[in-house]
Amino acid sequence: MKLALIGYGKMGHMIAQAARLRTHDIVCTVDLFAQDASCITSDTSEMVRAVRESGAEGIIEFSHPASVFANISALIPTGIPLVVGTTGWLDRLPEIAAQVELNKSALLHASNFSVGVNLFYRMVSEAARLMASFEEYDVALFESHHNQKADSPSGTGLDIAKRILAQIPRKTKLVTDSFERKPESDELHLASVRVGSVPGTHTVWFDSSADTIELTHTARNREAFAIGAVRAIEWLCQPLDSGHVKNGIYTMDDVFDSL
Repeated sequence: MKLALIGYGKMGHMIAQAARLRTHDIVCTVDLFAQDASCITSDTSEMVRAVRESGAEGIIEFSHPASVFANISALIPTGIPLVVGTTGWLDRLPEIAAQVELNKSALLHASNFSVGVNLFYRMVSEAARLMASFEEYDVALFESHHNQKADSPSGTGLDIAKRILAQIPRKTKLVTDSFERKPESDELHLASVRVGSVPGTHTVWFDSSADTIELTHTARNREAFAIGAVRAIEWLCQPLDSGHVKNGIYTMDDVFDSL
């Protein structure tokens, strides 16, 4: 498959390596600064032109929260299947969904493409469902990431928190700031730390006066994210069982549900 990469920093280079290992061709790389990108630009029209002229059959977007919405909006009308790994734009998902429907295109987004993390999501959901009946257990979430990460909390942390809130009715509010007061019983605390070169660690605590249950996912490197993103574009570009191309908004849950 011919792939275009939007964002050619550390993550973009890892995705390119993973794609080549899976026998794909990288025909276009777009970045603001990377000197080895085939297109160095901040102009979305120039980005779209480069993607179209490359003959790309799929696009993977890993840029920056400040530019991701403009990039997505410009790329959707190309009709080329688009995988988005950049976070920080989901508050505008309804606008993007409307564009996808209008252009009959396909977009898959995820805060984390790692197979391990997506399995962890399901483990957390099931654990939270089991713990919902035991009010003596409180629950909280902690994450740590490298000090170059642009967003806090991470999209992965927010996704984990959403799964907990969906399964434990007594938790109705997410708090991501530090507490300067006693937390309310219906608040779920998501604490974030940014330090050094940590690829990403997420821990869920279920705590009572008698014991503590911890679930932790620790990323050793970003390789799993890159491989997952390539698998995501492979899935998005595969026709449906009916033979029709995919249209609409998808997530990694759709990928895993099809396995």
